[in-house]
Amino acid sequence: MADHDPEQTPPSETVLDWHEGDMPYSRAFDDHFYCRSDGRLECGHVFLSGNDLPHRWQRDEPFRIAELGFGTGLNLCETWRQWRETAPGDASLAFTSFERFPMARADIDRALAHWPEIDRERAVLTAKWPDAPQGRIEIELAPRVHLTVVCGTALDSLQREEAPFDAWYLDGFAPSRNPDMWSAELMAEVCRLTAADGRFATYAAAGFVRRNLLAAGFSVERRPGFAGKREMLCGGKATS
Repeated sequence: MADHDPEQTPPSETVLDWHEGDMPYSRAFDDHFYCRSDGRLECGHVFLSGNDLPHRWQRDEPFRIAELGFGTGLNLCETWRQWRETAPGDASLAFTSFERFPMARADIDRALAHWPEIDRERAVLTAKWPDAPQGRIEIELAPRVHLTVVCGTALDSLQREEAPFDAWYLDGFAPSRNPDMWSAELMAEVCRLTAADGRFATYAAAGFVRRNLLAAGFSVERRPGFAGKREMLCGGKATS
């Protein structure tokens, strides 16, 4: 079951439009939640491949993934699907996402129903998702697979975290629409909370995003983006 902190005030309700039937669109940020061609395949190309996954989770120690922007939970579900198929039997996954405006269960279900490949993951997530998501949501998705969704502004939330993560999915709305999610201060917190051999990946390739990642202490690599997008960024902590 999900646990939440009653002392946290609930975030403002996400205001959505729906494009093409099941594509959620944020009115607040004037942007889609993922690419219009195939968000699930985009997740694999950008976030899993950019973080050298599933290769890096072939180990006995717990693997910790952090994400900026939970959205519909698509990245969680696709990551969990690939984890089920490839991770060692005794391995454990902790997936932590930082989300300012958590979506309602019905909206998550509507968006994720687009992909039958993740029906199993969608069913578990929506069954355990709280009626009024707020505070720090803790959900045991399966044995050795745990989800934490921290509701609130990303910078404030990250400043309260201590344990480092092995992989980061930087998946806020587009830098031109939501620059606070790509600020130098926030990227510095991301780097602080990255393990020595940890990595990050993002679909974003804006110049100021790259500069902020470099200034924070990451090495940054450009790779071809998904579905015709020219570039994406990924990398790890820079070696001194």
